[in-house]
Amino acid sequence: MKKQSDLQPAPSSVFHCTVNGEDVQLRLPADKRLLAIIREDMELTGTKRSCEIGRCGACMVLIDGKPVNACLTMAYQCSGKAITTIEGLARPESLHPVQQAFLDEGGYQCGYCTPGMIISVTALLEDIPNPSEGEIEEALSGNLCRCTGYGGIVRAVKRAIDQRRERP
Repeated sequence: MKKQSDLQPAPSSVFHCTVNGEDVQLRLPADKRLLAIIREDMELTGTKRSCEIGRCGACMVLIDGKPVNACLTMAYQCSGKAITTIEGLARPESLHPVQQAFLDEGGYQCGYCTPGMIISVTALLEDIPNPSEGEIEEALSGNLCRCTGYGGIVRAVKRAIDQRRERP
């Protein structure tokens, strides 16, 4: 039988960070995960909820430029950090180059895993502007796609690399 103290809600804390370039300050339970904040409190639904155990990568976001599974990340761990979701990559006038490359190469099928894939690839290309195929595969190893067979995804990454080289 649970004790009365076990039934108390978790203490709340102030969650303050930057999400897609905007300051965010919310009072939240201390045990709330980043994925819930993004999807429920901020209503940014491009970050997907899938396995909730860090295996599929559908919930991938950038925290200070590094790809992280939002389903495993507690909100308090993000205090003072910069978070970028799939919605934060595009600009009003155009898609992010990696997003455009996925679109051009058909690097998606059902599209459910695509936001996490794009986030992972974006982080890869920031760290390694001209990755090898092995480095591409390693960067995508935390993202599970059940539909495409990864051919279009790898082509999309190579297209994004080529487009970066062509830009002045």
